[in-house]
Amino acid sequence: MLRSILVALDDTQGAQSARDAAFALARRTGAALTAAVVLDTPNTRSEHEFVPIGGAAFKARRDEALAKRAEADAAAAFTACAAVAGDTPYTELRLADAPEPALLRAGATHDLVVVGRDSTLGREQVEDNVAPVIEQLLMDGARPLLVIPPGATLGTQGPVLVGYDASLPAMAALQLFALLGLAEGSMVRVASVAEDRDAALLMAEEACAFLRRHAIECAPLPLVGDRPADLVLAEAEGLNARLLVLGAFEESGLRRFVTGSATHVLLRDARCPVFIHH
Repeated sequence: MLRSILVALDDTQGAQSARDAAFALARRTGAALTAAVVLDTPNTRSEHEFVPIGGAAFKARRDEALAKRAEADAAAAFTACAAVAGDTPYTELRLADAPEPALLRAGATHDLVVVGRDSTLGREQVEDNVAPVIEQLLMDGARPLLVIPPGATLGTQGPVLVGYDASLPAMAALQLFALLGLAEGSMVRVASVAEDRDAALLMAEEACAFLRRHAIECAPLPLVGDRPADLVLAEAEGLNARLLVLGAFEESGLRRFVTGSATHVLLRDARCPVFIHH
């Protein structure tokens, strides 16, 4: 059962969609919600930066301006958060560290981390529309992520699509999805991809057998081909899936995340929220 949610705030459209999704999920499940802003003090007040002679005063003024901007952005994010919260309780959290270590530590005390796909968290524009912090949270974090594309909502209508390749990350993601109660009564379709239908069906049935033990209604969806990301994305579109569940695909090599792995393609191109764990 889902008990606690951490959502990362900033001014990007994806982060705003993530905030709204986190509140919607908290309302439905009764989970405690923490809304966090990242102040990134190491970046705004770098103590190890080389400063040329006569440059100390300039650095001090620049650092002060960056810190004030970070605080102003944080205040604006919390104001916007309060405006959509209504009577849903939540906790405000200011994280002083850089985004990656800050969210890794904060995430360790929550069941689920919700982040916008394009969240900058005070940094420059993200590359290829996927926030770099997502890769770090997948590689080094203990908790699953719920990644929200800009403009996407986390509703309850429509099926859930699970992309299952029988890898350890896929098994772990499936288990956490079931234990956290994220099916929420939806029909779950399990898509597995192989070179022949029988092999794909065998994998999909394995996942379905697990889900049925948790009283989750499900059906296998065997797919034949050698481009799993494209096939799963096409099925998500065709089914109008409300949620896509994934393990970070080992076959692609997670550390090639930013260079076109299957995981990256699915995160970058999915129009619905993505629940993912590695």
